[in-house]
Amino acid sequence: MDEKRLLRYSRQILLPEIDISGQQRLVDASVAIFGLGGLGSPVALYLAAAGVGRLVLIDFDQVELSNLQRQIVHATADLGRPKVESARDHLLALNPEVTIETVAQVLEGDALDALIAGVDCVVDCTDNFPTRFGLNAACYRQQKPLVSGAAIRFEGQISVYFPGQGESPCYRCLYDDGPGMAETCTQTGVVAPLLGIVGSVQALETLKVLAHIGEPLQGRLLLLDGLRMEWNSMRFRRDPHCPVCGPSPTG
Repeated sequence: MDEKRLLRYSRQILLPEIDISGQQRLVDASVAIFGLGGLGSPVALYLAAAGVGRLVLIDFDQVELSNLQRQIVHATADLGRPKVESARDHLLALNPEVTIETVAQVLEGDALDALIAGVDCVVDCTDNFPTRFGLNAACYRQQKPLVSGAAIRFEGQISVYFPGQGESPCYRCLYDDGPGMAETCTQTGVVAPLLGIVGSVQALETLKVLAHIGEPLQGRLLLLDGLRMEWNSMRFRRDPHCPVCGPSPTG
């Protein structure tokens, strides 16, 4: 690692849990970020700042005025631009050493599997259950860690999944596709800083996964009540009847 990189990442390298070897793991790592909205903004900014070497940004949407209340990787001048292009430019301005790849379309099937197979970790920053279920299934097929976050109103949650690792649960072990699963912040609203809090935790969990440090939120759901500013952690186990990771998967 050259002198310039040592200086840029010096505050992380000072941490004995990371050190130069851990920082090099981050530089060599690749992460796919699905969704460049309220959660994807802080995730992308912190992973780029921390020196994750390759970021793949996936989002089919364009920047709208209503996004700017919480989607801090975009600016007023970016209105009408594809979110992946706006985010790419801001991330490269922050850290030009990071390689940024963009995908401005919905990925499904073989294309989704191929992209996930080519990265070390997936961060789910999307806002709907069908997409989250699809990402979970693809991560399970490709045996890639998944860092999942969600935020709505004043409430947030984060968990980390390691598909195929012993008795580790997957996202579908926690959620089914029953009624009441379609609620989004577009319908109910969300307070701006909440996305920053949840997204920052997602970024930290991603760095822990990549650097092989600490204890990720595996088998635990971290819950935030922003109005009371209370954190709770709920443990959960693999569902023996899960349609994705159970003995008789159905997708």
